[in-house]
Amino acid sequence: MRMELSAEGESIIVMQSLAIEQQVRQVLEALATPYELIPIDAEFADTALFCERYGFPTDHSVNTIIVGSKKEPRQYCACLVPATTRLDVNHGVRKLMGASRVSFASADDTIALTGMMIGGVTVFALPAELPIYIDAPIMGLDYVILGGGSRSLKIKVSPKALERLSNTHIVPSLSVRI
Repeated sequence: MRMELSAEGESIIVMQSLAIEQQVRQVLEALATPYELIPIDAEFADTALFCERYGFPTDHSVNTIIVGSKKEPRQYCACLVPATTRLDVNHGVRKLMGASRVSFASADDTIALTGMMIGGVTVFALPAELPIYIDAPIMGLDYVILGGGSRSLKIKVSPKALERLSNTHIVPSLSVRI
């Protein structure tokens, strides 16, 4: 079921999205690495729909997933995994976080933590203290496509740019093939 927003609510979301997109551009410019911004229809932000609609291969698409611990004090991390895999939350991520129980962050928690909606989350505008775990196979690709900070933008960039972000850790076996 899709919830309808008031005109004021939609305006706030658009303004927040534009601010995040601007922050993403600033981070990318500071990294001094080539990138391409791909404006898209927000209805096609989810990976499978995006790849089908815009003709990008799924094996170059990556998802940024926020994971949180279940117990207080709550802690979070961001995980970057190929779209053709499933994040190993209960084993790999739990161990990395040193938590007894973890789960995918809710849409509300993701927005509160990152300012970004599911389907647009990117590593290029996350809070500096948030650990970023990158599945090692991503680093072998010539380019990746990932969220651009809003559901209306994707980024095409070399995975080498990801290593230049602070608090980034390359992790073998962060995901399992589906």
